[in-house]
Amino acid sequence: MILKDYRDIKLSALGFGAMRLPVVDGKDGCVDQPAVQRMVDMAMEAGVNYFDTAWGYHEGHSEEAVGRALSRHPRGSFYLADKFPGYDLSNMPKVKEIFEAQLARCGVEYFDFYLFHNVCEMNIDAYLDDEKFGIYSYLMEQKRNGRIRHLGFSCHGAMPVLKRFLEAYGKDMEFCQIQLNYVDWSLQEAKEKVELLNKWNIPIWVMEPVRGGKLANLGASDEARLLALRPDEKPVAWAFRFLQSVPGVVVTLSGMSNEQQMRENIATFSEEKPLDETEMQTVLSIAGDMMRGVLPCTACRYCTTHCPKGLDIPAPLALYNEHAFTGGGFIAPMALMAVPDDKKPAACIGCRSCERVCPQQIHISEAMRDFAARLG
Repeated sequence: MILKDYRDIKLSALGFGAMRLPVVDGKDGCVDQPAVQRMVDMAMEAGVNYFDTAWGYHEGHSEEAVGRALSRHPRGSFYLADKFPGYDLSNMPKVKEIFEAQLARCGVEYFDFYLFHNVCEMNIDAYLDDEKFGIYSYLMEQKRNGRIRHLGFSCHGAMPVLKRFLEAYGKDMEFCQIQLNYVDWSLQEAKEKVELLNKWNIPIWVMEPVRGGKLANLGASDEARLLALRPDEKPVAWAFRFLQSVPGVVVTLSGMSNEQQMRENIATFSEEKPLDETEMQTVLSIAGDMMRGVLPCTACRYCTTHCPKGLDIPAPLALYNEHAFTGGGFIAPMALMAVPDDKKPAACIGCRSCERVCPQQIHISEAMRDFAARLG
């Protein structure tokens, strides 16, 4: 396992992200605890020592699942990261209540790493209003008290948001987690964000390295282009090699859902193989082709907890992307035949509740309306 120097400790370059844990019967809120424990054991045996969870993952059950799995190991053998759930504005007055509950859920007395979660256009004003909500003051207090060892933030917002946050709190931020992959290098201005964070000397943590699995499942022609350059590397490994080429990256989080994914990722992170110039231009060319007409949904599922109609929003958005990219076809209509009428895209009432918590700031209601129109 590649180990990265961070202050006075060494972190595994591969971090175990707990947003896509194995589940029972396809139910996002029903985590398969025995499977999680096997994966945590496998990860630690291979040298992975960074584990990342959050308040809203798996409908609130990720923290408990990860905490139980890690409790079987010495506390000093792993680094645990959690986050304040600012993706939901109703949480803003509850920082103390939520922080205490998170420690209890995880069964620990302190967090090695803690983040302002999902700094974006929706919540930047609230995050910066310390007089009203006191989030910054409270988290800094917990850091002084040793209950947070390292304080940072994750950011889904555009460059102006990132700059505002850094100008306000950057002097106290020890790391920043951004959505970084070779598609978002331009789509979400990740290149500019990396340059800005490097200028601030803030180490970078990576989320969505394979874009919700999209970069692990390329089209045949794109995969062939990569195989011609590196016959022994799968597309998913290329996504990680891209990140090994980006200056300032310390930890790359992967939301591994099964042991096979973990084995492959551990093998990839056994050594660094950054891309050369030709290889870099190839992946960026592939990214350019992929971005045409595609919504940047990563299936984080924040939206589903705020939909009054109970729509499984990531599923129709994935079908929408496929339908739009293909220019029609049979796959989306066939898949939707198995969906009840009250759960199809046309059932969206356009209330935009989902959009207020979407990290990607997708205009979901417009996509649903467009999808329904395309399907007739």
